[in-house]
Amino acid sequence: MKNLLIILSLLLSTISVAQEEWGDVNRNTVTMKEIAPVWPGCESNNVYQRDACFDKKLMQHIVKNFKYPVAEYKKNVQGRVVVDFIINTKGLVEIKSATGGSPGLQAEAKRNIKAIPKMKPGMLAGKPRAIKYTVPFNFKTGK
Repeated sequence: MKNLLIILSLLLSTISVAQEEWGDVNRNTVTMKEIAPVWPGCESNNVYQRDACFDKKLMQHIVKNFKYPVAEYKKNVQGRVVVDFIINTKGLVEIKSATGGSPGLQAEAKRNIKAIPKMKPGMLAGKPRAIKYTVPFNFKTGK
């Protein structure tokens, strides 16, 4: 009986030590990858291709829709405008701020960004998520 008690106590101590080595699963952290918004025409299963397509389409959009404000051009007003915006949970653009340059240059940069088409929103953990972007605009007249 004494031997059985010793074996039982050894077995219980071994189990408790083994559980301590495994660790506590409550301390584990799960990291979730944020999925960027999808520009129309950039639907791909490959994340890198989709992100590269987004960047390409954004650059094409900015170049295609760029218009130097006439009044600023005539006055040779130049500058750099930085636009902060989000693609919200519905896939629409929301301008957060525009800094630098003159008010006329800021208005043009905002107009350009607001013309971005509706897209599939970004995702986090399977739920739509607003994703923030920053785009610089350099206005130079070349005069």
